[in-house]
Amino acid sequence: MKKVSFKTCKRCLYDSNHPLGLIIDNEGICSGCRIHEEKDSIDWDERWNKLVELVKPYKSKDSRNYDCIVPVTGAGDSFYILHNVKNKLGLNPLLVTYNRYYNTPLGIHNLATLRRNFNCDILTMNVNPTSVKKIIKTTLRRLKSFQWPALAGQSVFPVQTAVTHKIPLIIWGAHQGLEQVGMFSHLHDVEMTRRYRKDHDLMGYEPDDLLQVYDSLNEEDIWQYRYPSEAKIESIGIRGIYLGNYIRWDPLMQHKEMIKKFDYKSSKLNRTFDTFDHVDDWFYMNMHDIIKQKKHGFSKVTDHACREIRHKRISREDARNLIKYYSQMPSLYNQLFCDWLGIENGSINFILDSLKIRNPNEKNKKSKIITIDMKKIGFKANSSIVRNIGEKLINVGKGYP
Repeated sequence: MKKVSFKTCKRCLYDSNHPLGLIIDNEGICSGCRIHEEKDSIDWDERWNKLVELVKPYKSKDSRNYDCIVPVTGAGDSFYILHNVKNKLGLNPLLVTYNRYYNTPLGIHNLATLRRNFNCDILTMNVNPTSVKKIIKTTLRRLKSFQWPALAGQSVFPVQTAVTHKIPLIIWGAHQGLEQVGMFSHLHDVEMTRRYRKDHDLMGYEPDDLLQVYDSLNEEDIWQYRYPSEAKIESIGIRGIYLGNYIRWDPLMQHKEMIKKFDYKSSKLNRTFDTFDHVDDWFYMNMHDIIKQKKHGFSKVTDHACREIRHKRISREDARNLIKYYSQMPSLYNQLFCDWLGIENGSINFILDSLKIRNPNEKNKKSKIITIDMKKIGFKANSSIVRNIGEKLINVGKGYP
């Protein structure tokens, strides 16, 4: 077997084979860490003022009109985004959310809490579950991913809604490429693009690329995931901005604030110390994370640990031990996923076995010891997503489960 050559950042634990693309400089520091340094040098008051001026033209004098679109979920940064958009910027947003169909009760609870606290209208995209399952079977086989429909839906529904309702401004949270690998500077004011969606979110596959003669997918399965034409986007002047370019982005501090202000619910997760990320999804931090680890050589806990190193809340050695500990944890709820999708458990095992760990040494990095108490730093669970025996997936949920 040919040995894979890569360099690891001397500050965080990302390496040069990161799937988003990462550069390590002559001092051994990665581009993600270098761009993170901007967080301590940028005048954030000045950046906020720039944001205030940017959104002014979009604010309607008629309160019956929507000023912008805000994509939301029952986890992540939705509360913090909406708090800034509505309470601080004074905008009237239309919320949009894509239903993945494997919602946790906690995620539905959080989404209901968000709607109640912010008193906003919300649109939900419910694609035919039969089509979603057909797409998942195709992308599992071809791309080794079952998250393609979720990524495609949550990235296109806001744009489709902007076209339909002629609302030109979409406001997102942080840009993944900037936060993880330093793909851009905060000062570049990078905005939403179709190309980034295809290359990174959709793994290089537009919806029509999934249609093949030997596949069972057809037009009626994929049309709702198509991106609007450039002509439609330009005629309305649609743009998507990222709050992370104008606010010093720090997920831990933001979530602690949202828990105090709006009763956001967090939960212990099996494969990471982070108690806020993806608590609305049964499978993201389980089977999806196992697939990610095998495909790319690292799991979600590495993303979380590198972020905390950069914020100077944990040491590199503590991060390494956290990664060793959590990345060996098993995937939960595999049978639940198979039952929902209508496949045998052996099918998933076949796909997992076909994936070779990118870094062969990763499988030997195990630890039973965590050298730092992450609860003291702030990663505390105030709720739970533990599944009761016999409990089924919530395909469509409203209010509190």
